Amino acid sequence: MSKIYEALLRAELDRVALQEGRDSKLQQSDSLEGAFHIAGEAKTEITPAPLAYAEPDQLVSPFDGGTSVFGQIRKSVWTPRMESLPSLMHRGASVEQFRSLRSHLYELRAAKTLKSVLVSSGLPQEGKSFVAANLALSLALHKNSKVLLIDGDMRRPTLHSILGCGLEPGLADYLSGESRLLDVMQQPMVAANSGEKLDQRLEALTFMSGGAGADRASDLSSNKRFDELIATVSPYFDWIIVDSSPINLVSDAANLGRACDGVLLVARAANTQLATAKKAVAEFKAANLLGFVLNAAAAPPKGNGYYGYYGEDTAKA
Repeated sequence: MSKIYEALLRAELDRVALQEGRDSKLQQSDSLEGAFHIAGEAKTEITPAPLAYAEPDQLVSPFDGGTSVFGQIRKSVWTPRMESLPSLMHRGASVEQFRSLRSHLYELRAAKTLKSVLVSSGLPQEGKSFVAANLALSLALHKNSKVLLIDGDMRRPTLHSILGCGLEPGLADYLSGESRLLDVMQQPMVAANSGEKLDQRLEALTFMSGGAGADRASDLSSNKRFDELIATVSPYFDWIIVDSSPINLVSDAANLGRACDGVLLVARAANTQLATAKKAVAEFKAANLLGFVLNAAAAPPKGNGYYGYYGEDTAKA
């Protein structure tokens, strides 16, 4: 039995077990107290499983209903690396490509539930973090949508460097039970007395860094607490974008992907091998694979875009 088959079998068994657990809770719950709305389906009461790291008092809504939800998220000074964020440009080929990708996601959402999207790649250096950050910003700039960007690559977190903010506390600290949910979410602000103004294009973005968990990433990504995180924050955001580890190297992305509504794979033009892409697709067989994003491709003569999707029921660029 091949390692790929064994991995796929384990992923499928985990997915079935998770769904059976959710179905059981739907049948048994007779109270709306502590219930969360999951992916547009029925409400179900989520109770903490007997996991290491889990703390029951953190598995409820993190927000105080008496004040503005987003006013409770901590503010942090950001110094974005603008050369890595073409989505903040007013015009140009790159910004148009991310707008095109955004439009495809909205088309897919019109057909079925789609709010949380995991972004991964087969191997490192294919541009998944670049795509995740710019996709999140492009979505946030559209009708002032509320977007949560999560750095799920706890082994080699990158997004905090792109956004120019702190690494800790972050996702790993929440999954380990060491930090509260509100403590690991942040929104941008400018330094006091700096005389600078906050770039309003960043205001709709909330960020959760990877945190300090490289040595525990495998255990943390599979302890089911991430599923509960997504269910908890979903009612407060229009989109949730999750960066993740390369799927062909470690299982973290597959673990996190089961909690998301869809998965986007990133391939790098003239770099990603066909075998690498095929293996990545196979590893995500148990997930809702939305398609591929071709990164770092030369601009076509007529500006047709370089985002390719596959599948009979998906939009094509």
